[in-house]
Amino acid sequence: MAISILEEGTSAPAISALDQDGKPVTLEEYRGRKVILYFYPKDDTPGCTKEACAFRDNFPNFKALGVEVLGVSVDSEKKHKKFEEKYQLPFRLVADPEKSIVEAYGVWGQKKFMGREYMGTSRVTYLINEEGKIEKVWPKVNPSEHAEELLNYLQKKT
Repeated sequence: MAISILEEGTSAPAISALDQDGKPVTLEEYRGRKVILYFYPKDDTPGCTKEACAFRDNFPNFKALGVEVLGVSVDSEKKHKKFEEKYQLPFRLVADPEKSIVEAYGVWGQKKFMGREYMGTSRVTYLINEEGKIEKVWPKVNPSEHAEELLNYLQKKT
């Protein structure tokens, strides 16, 4: 199964899941605000930690622009909670162990690493606008620079 990124301008698929605190998360609760929905492979791995910490460090800037940040991986709520606490992450991490969200957003599929093929989550970010439409897609993400890249895009739009 190949990665099948959703197109800009289409409606963002609904989300119904739990965050790291076991609280329900839906996209509908963010209607009227922009949402950065970033997908990452696994909690507490080098690239994912760099990306999460970059979002953490830029979080006040995102908040000042009225933008919400949601991280999504197939890890459990418990793993998300440990990851959040270890790195003092100020945003919600959405648990998707059933893979319903990663599949709906087209980020679950065949990956290759060091000659080995396996199924996993691709590092993709969607910016969802105030009406629940996909405004912009970043299909290839550099974990260290991505938060800055998003911030630059958002600042140009205001």
